[in-house]
Amino acid sequence: MRRFILFIPLVIFVVMGALFWKGLGLNPTELPSALIDKPVPDFSLPSLIDDNRMLTQNDLKGKPALLNVWATWCPTCKQEHAQLNKIVREEGVTIYGINYKDERGAAKEWLRRYRDPYVANIFDEQGALGLDLGVYGAPETYVLDANGVIRYKHVGAVDEKVWSKLRTILQQISTETQG
Repeated sequence: MRRFILFIPLVIFVVMGALFWKGLGLNPTELPSALIDKPVPDFSLPSLIDDNRMLTQNDLKGKPALLNVWATWCPTCKQEHAQLNKIVREEGVTIYGINYKDERGAAKEWLRRYRDPYVANIFDEQGALGLDLGVYGAPETYVLDANGVIRYKHVGAVDEKVWSKLRTILQQISTETQG
């Protein structure tokens, strides 16, 4: 019995090492979402630009699009913003925004200064929609099909490499819709 007790720390060390090794192989930008293949949760929130206009999940329907969670307090959001503008300018992709836990004035000024790539921008001041979507933090980007169903979730900045993957998913969704 005493010999067995002496091996307990070694067993614990080996198990912890195996878990650590497995964790190193995980991609932190591919966090699972229970909402994949489900519609964007019901919401009714004001537009960032026009606080008299209420936006709902129905405003996100019509054609495949990106739904980007962003905020002025997020340095990574600033890094990806030029890429979002480029995607809209060069490829005509529809992007909806969720301004997450931010100040309206600061967000409007941000879009004026850095250009506005969004077709519509949802003002989620309290983070209610973000909570329903399972947002870990900004930026996060969702790929939506024409019916407003979430088909993919990316955590982190959209750069050229990420955009290449998102473009492929959008093209696949467009092909499915046409076929």
